[in-house]
Amino acid sequence: MQQTHDREPDIDDATYDLLVVGSANADLMIGVERRPAPGETVLGSDLATHPGGKGANQSVAAARLGARAVLLARVGDDAHGRLLLDSQRAAGADTVGVLVGGAPTGVALITVDPSGDNSIVVSPGANARLTPEDIRAAGSLLAASRVVSTQLEIPVESVTELVRTLPNAARFVLNPSPPAPLPAEVLAACDPLVVNEHEARYILGGTSSDLPEDWARELLALGPRSVVITLGADGALTADGSGSPVTVPSPKVDAVDTTGAGDAFTAALAWRLGLGEDLPTAAAYAARVGAASVTRQGAQESYPTVDEVEVLPA
Repeated sequence: MQQTHDREPDIDDATYDLLVVGSANADLMIGVERRPAPGETVLGSDLATHPGGKGANQSVAAARLGARAVLLARVGDDAHGRLLLDSQRAAGADTVGVLVGGAPTGVALITVDPSGDNSIVVSPGANARLTPEDIRAAGSLLAASRVVSTQLEIPVESVTELVRTLPNAARFVLNPSPPAPLPAEVLAACDPLVVNEHEARYILGGTSSDLPEDWARELLALGPRSVVITLGADGALTADGSGSPVTVPSPKVDAVDTTGAGDAFTAALAWRLGLGEDLPTAAAYAARVGAASVTRQGAQESYPTVDEVEVLPA
């Protein structure tokens, strides 16, 4: 199958606030009263199909906030791929970096329980075909971007190539989800490394402490320039080695669906860092964005505008 860009690049006179390199999936969602035990079948709600994927989620979240966002990803030449492209354009994200073809669009199978918690299984599809060669070919996009953000729903070798290709002036943000072993050169480029508790424990190979402050110090010792640990309803903790870790709060909201909340947080954080905010200030804003996103169903459909973030309670 022929592999093509969505359109020819035209970035000579453009600067992007955020380049997101990552996955684009169709989210197939079913509500359940409870998750099935091994060997058990449970009935769920009607199937709903939503645009998703950690990369596509981040670029939509940033664009809805007003960032000049661009996505580098790969989708299939199929209905799910068209759904994802349409969602990017509707949010105002640039699809100049989206490659089409090579494999079917990735799919995420998601169950959501009444508390809003979710379980996800991902079939990578075209995401697994986003190669180091694709990263090198997108050098003009990297050169035009203040911040570059990525995740691990694409091959780790492509993430490594991204670090090697990264312009000196660009800031690199990594959410290592789903967690996987990371080369030292990738960890050293992270500014910040954004993790939840599960991801932090995985990268550390286990830890004797239950305190996020200790996790942050242990993670910094592995090489990242800075670290952000998301704490769900408790906000987030930031650390850059220059002083004690800083905890920022999250607004109290009624959670409906947590799908994609971490992506909204990371996108907002990366955008605000690119605007020049310090790490705790950017993380505090990102926590508000993440909180707003869990008050509605879905991932990309739930992402707030700037005005919706501002009206949240303190």
